[in-house]
Amino acid sequence: MNIFVTGGCGYKGTVLVPKLLKRGYKVEVLDTQWFGNFLPHHPNLVVNKGDVRDIDNINLHGFDKIIHLSSVANDPCGDLDPKLTWEISALATMQLADKAVREGVRQFIFASSGSVYGIKDEDQVTENLELKPISEYNKTKMVSERVLLSYQDYMKVQIIRPATVCGISPRMRLDVAVNLLTMQALEKGKITVFGGDQARPNIHIDDITDVYLHFMDHPTHTGVFNAGFENITIIDIANLITKYIPVEIIVTESNDPRSYRINSDKLLATGFKPKKTVEHAVQEIIESYRNGVLKDEDHFYNLKWMEKTILKGETV
Repeated sequence: MNIFVTGGCGYKGTVLVPKLLKRGYKVEVLDTQWFGNFLPHHPNLVVNKGDVRDIDNINLHGFDKIIHLSSVANDPCGDLDPKLTWEISALATMQLADKAVREGVRQFIFASSGSVYGIKDEDQVTENLELKPISEYNKTKMVSERVLLSYQDYMKVQIIRPATVCGISPRMRLDVAVNLLTMQALEKGKITVFGGDQARPNIHIDDITDVYLHFMDHPTHTGVFNAGFENITIIDIANLITKYIPVEIIVTESNDPRSYRINSDKLLATGFKPKKTVEHAVQEIIESYRNGVLKDEDHFYNLKWMEKTILKGETV
């Protein structure tokens, strides 16, 4: 089976691609490699350094399935250059879907975001609630979803709305809540929490990558699915970390009002079962750091790295 993965050198992609290879699939990755390439060499893997916007140079002939991960990831990065964000995260998705249909791709798995819901008062945010995105990143995900659903008569379309992902990846991210706060405790000896009462859904990186595999295996489960299993507040995450690293928690005001709890019963009804937790992620980050594998480096912070390199036109 031939699998085409956009954004395969990213945080999730670098965990997902080795799992695909382990299954014996032939995998081709397209990635700008803005943040580097941490994928292992493998005879069944082709990694192309390229831009998903350059649709004329994307060859989808012979591919059975697409896993579309690429985007300008997270709210602050999306707001840095809205034009770039819309081109990569929305327009390119439309072009890719259109070409996929014309080239006979049978299944299209899209990594959307649980943040498309915006701020919700409901105790349980389910897939049928109105979307009210509040950032450029969220808006592009919503538009991409609607575009992809218009192609569902021509290929199997599966849209996954992940919670905030946590845990270790070779292409690490230290700008997502659990990872960020754990690294603060390790590096600075304290945790700074902005607000703290905001509830956020979370999912371990091993589980979200397994979700994509699950939908590959079950192409008949089409439509939109939430993917997140621990809805906890930022302050609760900080308190969990202090179980393993006894440091001070400093609470300050926040200008980020997003607070939502997603319900993933629809995903669970397809037979998927999560295996890991936020606590597993915290433990793995601590172990990796103390073993000298994980370091606090600039390219693990998307916003910092984009401001330093990509938006200044420097070579990464």
